[in-house]
Amino acid sequence: MQLPDMNLLVALDALLDEGSVVGAARRMNLSPAAMSRTLTRIREAIGDPILVRAGRGLVPTPKALALREQVRDLVEQAALLFQSADDVELGSLRRRFSIRANDFFVGVYGGKLFDTMERQAPHCELRFVPEGDGDDEALREGRIDLSVSNNRPLMPEVKVQNLFSTHFVGLVRDDHPLFDEEITAERFAGFSHISMSRRGIARGPIDTALNALGLERRVAVIAPSFHAAMFALPDSDLILPVPKEALLSVRRLGLKLRSFTLPIPLPTLMLTQAWHPRFDKDPAHRWMRETLKACCDETWLAAQPT
Repeated sequence: MQLPDMNLLVALDALLDEGSVVGAARRMNLSPAAMSRTLTRIREAIGDPILVRAGRGLVPTPKALALREQVRDLVEQAALLFQSADDVELGSLRRRFSIRANDFFVGVYGGKLFDTMERQAPHCELRFVPEGDGDDEALREGRIDLSVSNNRPLMPEVKVQNLFSTHFVGLVRDDHPLFDEEITAERFAGFSHISMSRRGIARGPIDTALNALGLERRVAVIAPSFHAAMFALPDSDLILPVPKEALLSVRRLGLKLRSFTLPIPLPTLMLTQAWHPRFDKDPAHRWMRETLKACCDETWLAAQPT
């Protein structure tokens, strides 16, 4: 049986991932014209248009959507087959690393992670993916490389490494009336709060702790991200609980905000990185995991009180 040019699989993977001839050409270091000719060859080999014009862009056909995961798996398996089991040439490595994390993690650790990657693996791309509801199959299907979260993954085969532990502190504008007297649980609950939840959930461990003391707070604002919530504080008397590492962003940005120790007991949170075992022995993936852990360790130490 005569096999088609296997390079077409790599090109097809890039086209389906980018959804653009220009983007796929850039990833493969080809000219747009050359990638367009490659797309023509792919169409002839598969017997399907693969990508069709929709307005000013391109959209995949049903056949392309059905092939997407199969093509990605084949390309990854081929790359691992011809790759050294123990080493990777970072200087020439071309790869996109997709990491699912919330904006707190991206804001505090993303810059350092990118800086390290830019120095060691300058041709790689770092893609942060927002947390999604009910998307537990993303690791298994290879749509993301790593998931950073304080929630344990539901899939039993997924590998997990602890990154760091953290706790919440309170954050308010620097001249907030909360500081006029001792910060008690009663006074803490007496001011309106802002809650961070991508799903619009207002209640959580803080409310459980307050309820145990016979207290209840008013959550007046629900923001979709930590940084959006932080930017709302200077113009209000709102209180925002944040992981203590978020104070690094406050200092870097010069925000006129002040932190305080929460007057209620809350559990410590452990952030982890999780990945599918299919990538456990992949040297490039291992390098990314180790680099992310090292960035967390360095930043965690910088966030400790002196």
